Amino acid sequence: MAGLLQELVQVGLYKRSQGRITRQVTFAALAVGVAVGLYRLHVILSASGWVNALGGIQYWLPGVLLIGGVWIAYRLVNYPNFADFLIAVEAEMAKVSWPSRTELTRASLVVLVMLILLSLVLWGFDLLWRAVFTYIIPIF
Repeated sequence: MAGLLQELVQVGLYKRSQGRITRQVTFAALAVGVAVGLYRLHVILSASGWVNALGGIQYWLPGVLLIGGVWIAYRLVNYPNFADFLIAVEAEMAKVSWPSRTELTRASLVVLVMLILLSLVLWGFDLLWRAVFTYIIPIF
């Protein structure tokens, strides 16, 4: 726990040149999550009646928490254990063989056709069991 708290007050980057894209995307996702949550806090505080008595708390509280949350997200992606995980993720993603556009289209079409066929089969079973139970237990 002390290592995490010590990491939060540092400014340097851990392994600066490795895993940059994965770290940037992870930081952006964390920052957007914090921002959305704090926007919702702003909306809730603005709707409450006692906000005006506290001197604009609906603005400064989410703002302060936003600054803190973004800083924590920034430091989290540079925390050695988490940064090493993100570096490993980026290295593994570089090894993935991505399908071509035609392969992707063909595979997506197979999935969609199978979903439609399975939904039709389930709809047929639903009709069958509805008819069976309506015959067994007549609804008045």
